[in-house]
Amino acid sequence: MIRELLRLHIHDEEDLFAFRQAGREAADAVGLDGPDRARVAAAISELGREAYAEHGPVEAVFWIRRVQRPALVVEVGFRREERPALAEAMAVAARLMDEVEEETRGDRVIVRVRKHLPEDAPVPGDARVRAVQERLARLVPASAQEELRRQNEELIEALEDLRRKHEELRELHAELEETNHGVVAMYNQLTQEMEETNQGVVALYAELDDKSEQLRRASESKNRFWANISHELRTPINSMIGLARLLLDTRADPLSAEQRHQIGLIAHSGQTILALVDELLDMAKAEEGRLSLRPVPVDVPALLEHLRSLLEPMAEQAGLRLVVEGATGPSDAPVTDEVMLTRILRNLLANGLKFTRRGEVRLAARTEDGHVVFTVADTGVGIAPEEQERVFEEFYQVPGSGGGGTGLGLPYARRLAEALGGGLTLHSALGEGTTVTVRIPLSPGGEPGPRRPPGAGRAGTADGTGQEGTP
Repeated sequence: MIRELLRLHIHDEEDLFAFRQAGREAADAVGLDGPDRARVAAAISELGREAYAEHGPVEAVFWIRRVQRPALVVEVGFRREERPALAEAMAVAARLMDEVEEETRGDRVIVRVRKHLPEDAPVPGDARVRAVQERLARLVPASAQEELRRQNEELIEALEDLRRKHEELRELHAELEETNHGVVAMYNQLTQEMEETNQGVVALYAELDDKSEQLRRASESKNRFWANISHELRTPINSMIGLARLLLDTRADPLSAEQRHQIGLIAHSGQTILALVDELLDMAKAEEGRLSLRPVPVDVPALLEHLRSLLEPMAEQAGLRLVVEGATGPSDAPVTDEVMLTRILRNLLANGLKFTRRGEVRLAARTEDGHVVFTVADTGVGIAPEEQERVFEEFYQVPGSGGGGTGLGLPYARRLAEALGGGLTLHSALGEGTTVTVRIPLSPGGEPGPRRPPGAGRAGTADGTGQEGTP
């Protein structure tokens, strides 16, 4: 259900100040916190300023959305012209608001932005909506000097918030360091005491339980840190990739061959970093049990063919053969998350190609005891027995492997396989290669979602975004 809160018309600079002030007050009235109030005010101020400067008089409308995800909605309407509408302001709004969209109605353009209300906030009732409407109706426009003072206060508040977050990260780092030192000291003490005497075993077990609790808390802190850092990195990385694509666009100013090569390297590096950030975020979600799955019937033959076409160029570049056995695939279609399954197999195949100097990497699929079983076998350098469990530790790399990488591929694949209700095992011998087996249940035990067309959802990342009606 949508309710209008306030309608404004912008005809001069003073109206722009009033528009920004109304945005701040509306955000406060519906329950947004200080940083979000500043984001709303800054975003709509940029939209109003650019719309007024380029298109003349502007009509602005504030709404409250109470269905789906409750949100404060602001519309900016103006006369449509030939030149593009508010490109810079919409880019700013996209960074500050949760949703940004543009709509054409006859000879007018409507730019609509939304800022979600806090998840734990109650849905505003009719009484509260009327109170917000009355508060905004009584709003007295501030002077330019007063508005500048408020903007300075918002900037100071934002800087203070950044300082607090920096201090929290510093304290978290110190706690992790202290915990690591404590764990190492505890294990050294335990080993020494076990060699000398069996006395005090009960006391040592009590201490071990205490340290395990510290490790659990440290792991939770680590997951929160990964999730926060991953979210913070996505915006600048996406911006870097977008700028590189703009520079490489055939409609942009011509570049020299060397410039195109260097910018292409920048774009490729950005995609690599973005994929790594997505893997970190998925691992953090999997550890906390918050990984969202979308089980659908998976067309295994189409999946195998997709992986073959995706990774054959990499195999050819390395001088290797990529063999995909059983092009028809298993007769039974597993019901599982196709995106996650694709990521698992792509990681394993890429690992095999990376650590194989000559020979082949082979992918096969079969059904067995209510599971679909995928095997990825290579003729690479192999892994020593004492290293075969350590390769499933995050960021661990076998000494002397020489294949590069980050040490996340196998831990990431195992985490996702377990999240799908299956498992991942490894068998390897030095000089003979490595075989990784992934077992995924044919059915997750729940109702499957709508079947996706072949190839759908097999991109490197899954943002989980969707579209909804307006406002």
